[in-house]
Amino acid sequence: MKRFVSTYLNELKGCATDIGVMVFLLLVPLGYPLLYSYIYSHEVVRDIPIAVVDLSQSSWSREFLCKADATPEIKVSYKSTDMLSARHLMADEKVKGIILIPQGFAQDISLGNQAHVSIYCSMASLFYYKAMLVACTEVSLDMNSNIQASRMNGATAQQIKIATTPLPGEAVGISNPTVGFANFIIPAILVLIIQQILLLGIGMRMGTLYSERVTIPAPLSGHIAAYLTICMPISAYLLCIVPHIFGLSQLANGYTLAIFIFPYLLSGILFAITVGSFIHERETPMLLFVFTSVPLLFLSGISWPSSNIPYFWHIISYIFPSTAAINGFVAINSMGASLNEVLNHYCLLWVHTIIYAYTAYQAVKYRNRKIDKLKFCDA
Repeated sequence: MKRFVSTYLNELKGCATDIGVMVFLLLVPLGYPLLYSYIYSHEVVRDIPIAVVDLSQSSWSREFLCKADATPEIKVSYKSTDMLSARHLMADEKVKGIILIPQGFAQDISLGNQAHVSIYCSMASLFYYKAMLVACTEVSLDMNSNIQASRMNGATAQQIKIATTPLPGEAVGISNPTVGFANFIIPAILVLIIQQILLLGIGMRMGTLYSERVTIPAPLSGHIAAYLTICMPISAYLLCIVPHIFGLSQLANGYTLAIFIFPYLLSGILFAITVGSFIHERETPMLLFVFTSVPLLFLSGISWPSSNIPYFWHIISYIFPSTAAINGFVAINSMGASLNEVLNHYCLLWVHTIIYAYTAYQAVKYRNRKIDKLKFCDA
């Protein structure tokens, strides 16, 4: 117990006096989530500037464009006489999309034929495409109903309603009521930040000790307890306070969340100690771990469906504790899942903890032997 307390206090003191480590373990998790959440706080894209090419010049085409402009998704910013000039506007990034109404649009409607409207969109972001498609689809459905109703001579209002909307529908986002980007991606990023700051902070600390030829004294539990002391309040801030500040969905039970996150912190610390044992310079973690954030987010199955991830990469994703933690946390926080409903992810985090406890012990042992040899050679 004496050695444990001594190791614990020394590691806390070492972290507190290392500015670089404190930047990664305290300042980055305090400021970075606020910036990221603020950027996506609007959640949805509105009033995308588009150009229209109306070759029909009819009352039907004008009605379509007027209704499209009235939707919250798009805004008619330019009216072009041909596609060439509209393409130039898109090339100059003055507009994000083009609506083309062909010359025979009104004639097809009058004759009872199927009319067509073409949309062209910048694929620099899928949000532009989604907004244009949703707006034009809603307008076309609305006009379809009105045209059908106008041709039902002598029908009652009830008959028209049944004919135009035989099966009314309503889209409800169950775990994302705003159907916004922030509620969708920010919870996953907040969980991933915990793993990344552990890799960067502990990796920098281990690199510093190696360059100073300092061995890591036993017991290893003292170091783990020190990092837990630092990361537990930071995790509470990231997973509870940040979502509350930006009004994100929070359906989690506090007790369930605390029980679920604890093995994630343990496995994350042990994983960082394992990897950090092979780092020889304090700058190395910046080169190794910063770029992994985006790949790990994709591999988690949140931003891209896990069912569509190749089997090999699906297996690779479970090397990292963040994969199970992200999926479990999103289920608990955004869907109100109980611990039993995320038991597979919870058990996997404990498996990670056991495996990385062994690898951390062996890696530190190997690292200390290597430092002892270097000391002997220097002497």
